Amino acid sequence: MSGWPTPDKTGPGQESVWDYPRPPRLEPFAGSITVELDGETIATTDHGWRVLETSHPPTYYIPAAAFRDGALRPATGSSWCEWKGVASYFDLVSGARVAERAGWTYVEPTRGFEPIAGAVAVMAAQVDRCTVNGEQVESQPGGFYGGWITSWVKGPFKGIPGSRGW
Repeated sequence: MSGWPTPDKTGPGQESVWDYPRPPRLEPFAGSITVELDGETIATTDHGWRVLETSHPPTYYIPAAAFRDGALRPATGSSWCEWKGVASYFDLVSGARVAERAGWTYVEPTRGFEPIAGAVAVMAAQVDRCTVNGEQVESQPGGFYGGWITSWVKGPFKGIPGSRGW
């Protein structure tokens, strides 16, 4: 795909990532979220936050307290987001399995993102399964971004071949 994409058509109850803002917006989320690794649920909550940014499926942030004891292990390294600041990482742990650097957090996020301080986002592709309101999510394409795709979010999504300039 080259150039600017044509947004997919939306139906009732669906939203387009092309209607999301840039810079991104943070909004509270009230609904069920689960994360499974090694056949076990390592996180479950009925609330969290979504970061919505043009061309990206939502990134869900889960309260750290929603993770089972021992499921979050601090990992080395950090990265920087132009919108949220410095991210630090977690390995996600369950049984004999470790998903390295599969979770991240902003300990001191920039202005406007303070509610997600200490909350954890998860790379869906690195765990067995993530759900939102009972629906299994698909991970954002490309292996770099952490958005979660559900049936009510339409693209095309940044991360597919040719989307670098979006």
